[in-house]
Amino acid sequence: MIRGLRVLPSLVVALALALTAPARAQGATAWPTRDGSVDLEHFRFGSRETLERLHLHYLTLGTLHRDRAGHVDNAVLLLHGTGGNAHSLLNPIFSDELFGPGQPLDITRYFLILPDDIGHGQSSKPSDGLHARFPHYDYDDMVRSQHATLEALHVDHLRLILGTSMGCMQAFVWGETYPGFADALAPFACLPTALAGRNRMMRYMAIRAIELDPEWQGGEYHRQPQQGLRTANEMLLIMGSSPLQMQKQAPTRAAAEAYVDRYLERTMASTDANDMRYYLNASRNYDPSGSLERITVPVLYINSADDFINPPELGIAERLAKRMPRCRFVLIPTSDATRGHGTHTVAALWKNDLERLLHDSSPVDR
Repeated sequence: MIRGLRVLPSLVVALALALTAPARAQGATAWPTRDGSVDLEHFRFGSRETLERLHLHYLTLGTLHRDRAGHVDNAVLLLHGTGGNAHSLLNPIFSDELFGPGQPLDITRYFLILPDDIGHGQSSKPSDGLHARFPHYDYDDMVRSQHATLEALHVDHLRLILGTSMGCMQAFVWGETYPGFADALAPFACLPTALAGRNRMMRYMAIRAIELDPEWQGGEYHRQPQQGLRTANEMLLIMGSSPLQMQKQAPTRAAAEAYVDRYLERTMASTDANDMRYYLNASRNYDPSGSLERITVPVLYINSADDFINPPELGIAERLAKRMPRCRFVLIPTSDATRGHGTHTVAALWKNDLERLLHDSSPVDR
C-alpha cells in the first residue's frame, strides 16, 4: 500500500464480467477486454492538493500468472499518450500486431493492463465537475496512481512497461521511482529530459489560447470556448503529424483544407477545454534526466526521425540513452510507413525489437 492512501474496501477491484466492445475499424480484432476500477481515498497530489476520492479506470486482457514463489510474472503495463485513454492502444495497428497468438504480447501468455490516466477517459478529470478547481496533477502523480492500481490488483511485479508519448515519459518516471519493479521498459516517442524549447512552447500557447478566450470564464464555461479550443487543436494537429503523410493525404489545397475541417469537427466534439489544459500542463515539472543511472533494467527506447515533437536533430535522446547502462536506443528512419509522432503506435515497425527486448530481459529463474 502506498503510504498515505487507503483503498476503499468495497471498491478495491471492480472487475466487470461483461466484455467491453470498444469502437474499432472494420475487420479489426474484438479483443476480450475487461473493465476494472479502483477508488483511492484522499489522494494527495504533488501540488499538495487532495482529492477526496480519485477514481481510476482500466482495462485488462489475459490471465494473471504467478511464479513458484507467488510473484506475478506475466503482467504488462501499457501506457497511453496525452489526451488518450485505455482504448487508445487497442488501435489495430498496435494491438493486431502484438496481442494475437505467437505475437510479442500474446494475451494467452501475458496479462495486459491498460489504465485511463488521471485526467483521461473514465478516470477522475476536471470535466467531471470540479473544472479548474481539480487538483493540478503531474506525471509523478499519474505513476503513483498506476502503482496504487497495481497494488489493488495484487500485481507485485511487471514483466514490461511499454509507454507511448506521455506514456513514454511515464515509463522513465517508473524506472526511477520504482527501480526493478519491471523487468524491462519500452518508452516510445519522448525525451528523458525537461520539456522545453518548441515542445513546451506548443503546450504553453495551446493552454493560453484556451485561457484567453472570453468564453473560458476561469474554467466555469457553460459552452466550450470555441476559438481557444480550435487554436489548441490546430496546434496539436501540426505537432503530431508527419510531413510525408500529410502531403500524401492532402496533395491539393482543397484536400488540405477539407482534412483540417474534418479533423476539427471530430476533435472539437470530443475535447473538453479544462481537461486539455490540465493534461497539456501535466508535463510541466517532468525531468528524469538527473537520475537515469537508476534505470538498470533493459530498456528499448525508440523515437522516429519524422517526429516533430521530439526532433532527432536535438541529439538529446542519443546522449541521454548512454546514461542508462542497459538501454538500446533505436531511431526509426522516415519512410512511407512512419507516421511522425504517431509512429509509436505502428507496431509493425518495431515489434521485432520488442521481441528482442523480451528475450533479453527474460528472468532465468522463472
